[in-house]
Formats: sequence, structure tokens, C-alpha cells
Amino acid sequence: MNKLSPLHDKIYCALSGSAADAQTIAEIVNYQLDVHSTEIGEDPQVRSAATLVRNISYKYKEELSAHLIVAGWDRRDGGQVFATLNGLLTRQPFAIGGSGSSYVYGFVDAEYRRGMSKEECQQFVVNTLSLAMNRDGSSGGVAYIVTIDEQGTEEKVILGNDLPTFVDQ
Repeated sequence: MNKLSPLHDKIYCALSGSAADAQTIAEIVNYQLDVHSTEIGEDPQVRSAATLVRNISYKYKEELSAHLIVAGWDRRDGGQVFATLNGLLTRQPFAIGGSGSSYVYGFVDAEYRRGMSKEECQQFVVNTLSLAMNRDGSSGGVAYIVTIDEQGTEEKVILGNDLPTFVDQ
């Protein structure tokens, strides 16, 4: 399953937890952002999308089992990443989540660098996903990545046979 869901033109979220719960939150936020964008006559801010996700997640924290990472680009603050867990809203240089994340924290901490080029960032994400998928049976075998910047969004699908391999493969 593609665990990346568009919330608006330059805002996406990464889904984890219950697929039905996460997709429902994403669909509600997508609708609310479309309405908000129409009302204000411009694209919404990434923080607005993350705040909507956080509000829904917190309000229904007893009923829903989902965690969404919200990322995107807006003309006010450029590229942004927000974690939105159980009422928490925090902007971070990067965020990871889901069942495969526990396998890659050390890798991400060691390999992340501020100021990476677009290509370096994409390779960093592909390597991270490959490592997570190799260790976690629930993480799938296809990498979906979205790169978002001022020009727009670029979506890529990397099939399992084209993913990098590591030591024990």
C-alpha cells in the first residue's frame, strides 16, 4: 500500500497504524484544507495541515489508532516536517514512524545531514525505507517517495528489485 497521502497540492502525510483510521484522517484533512484554501484564496500552510491532523488525532485518540507525519512546502516557511502524535505537534528536520521505524533510528541519526541536495535526500529516504523493509515484515516491498519543493511535487515508485541491498541480503 502507498502510505503517502496528499493533503493538498504541496502537502502530504505519511500514514502508519490502522490503515482505515489513517486514511480517514487524511481524507478529512484533505477536504478541510480544500475548503480553507478556497476561503483564503491561496494554498494553505503546512502547519495548518499538521494542526488539523493533530486536532483530529487528539480529539479521537481513544477511538483511532493512527499516526501521521505531515510534510510539505509553503511560500511562508518553505519545506517543513511535523510529527503529530496524540496531540503533540512538533516541527522537526525529519521524522520517522510506523512499525519499521524502530529498526532504522540509528541509521537515520548517523546518516541525516542538514543541507543535503535533492538527490541526496531522495537516496537517504530510499536507503532508510530499504533497511526498514528488510527487517520489518509489515513494511512492504515497494518504496513510494514524494519530493516537495517550490516547483511542486515529484512522486516516485521504486520496486523491490530496484531497492538497495545491505549486509544480510
